[in-house]
Amino acid sequence: MKARSALVYTVLRLLAFLVPFGILMLFPIFRELYWLAAIFAALIGLSLSLLFLRRPLAEVTTELAHRRARAKTANDEDVEDAAAEAASADERPHQERAVGD
Repeated sequence: MKARSALVYTVLRLLAFLVPFGILMLFPIFRELYWLAAIFAALIGLSLSLLFLRRPLAEVTTELAHRRARAKTANDEDVEDAAAEAASADERPHQERAVGD
């Protein structure tokens, strides 16, 4: 996975929360009720990310899917190789007994 795209997406998501939170904290009522400012900032950040961060999210998820597919393919090949070796090892003693009889 390219760390750059994941890092960009993470930074943009943090900014989508921190900027509205900072603006809300400028209001006197939210200084007393900081938890309410955090909730509103989270909702605003979620909305902004759904609207404007579709492409970075798609890039990150596509890269994760490709990485997972490559890892699964490599694991499948290892399992198949191990199964083939085990099958050939099981056949060898039978062949030796048949020759020795």
